[in-house]
Amino acid sequence: MTPALRTERLHFIPYRPQDEDAFVALLSEEEVSRWMGQAQVSAPQIRTLFSAILTDVYPNDLFDVWGVWCQEEYIGHAELKKTGNVAGHELVAALAPAYWGEGLGSEVVRGLLRHAADTRGLKEAYGMVGAENTASLRMCRRLGFRHVRDIVGDDGSVTKLLVSPTTDIT
Repeated sequence: MTPALRTERLHFIPYRPQDEDAFVALLSEEEVSRWMGQAQVSAPQIRTLFSAILTDVYPNDLFDVWGVWCQEEYIGHAELKKTGNVAGHELVAALAPAYWGEGLGSEVVRGLLRHAADTRGLKEAYGMVGAENTASLRMCRRLGFRHVRDIVGDDGSVTKLLVSPTTDIT
C-alpha cells in the first residue's frame, strides 16, 4: 500500500478521486510530457491512466504513486516502481512548470530516495532523464546520481539512465 510521505515543504498523498482534474492538467502540459519522455496524449487517455491508478495500481500494490502537494496546492506527480531498463526501481517525478527552479524537484527526489531506503529496503534507485533536460541532469548530479548508460530511442533521442544510492542523500 502506498503510504503518505512528508518532506520539509511537501506532502506526497496517494491519489484520491478528487485529484483527477489536477492530474490531467499536469500531464496535459506539453513541457511536462516532453521531459517525461512521452508523447502528448489526450485528456480522455490521461483520465484512463488516472482511473487505472485507483482501480488497478493501488488495489494490487503494483507500485507507489502519489500526487505531490505544497501548501494545499497540487504541484506534481511522483512514483517509485520497478524498471524494465535494469534490475531495479526507478524514481519518476514531474512538477508543474510554475514550480520549476524552486528546489522542489530536489526535495521530491530526496523524499523518494528516503522512502526507497526506509520503506522498500532498496540500496539504490534509478532515474531516467532526457539528455536535453539540462536542469534535471544538473539536479541529479547535485544529488549524487551517477551515469550508467545512454538509451537511444527509435527516433534518435537520448535518455540518460542514472543511479543513486539511497543512503547518504545530499
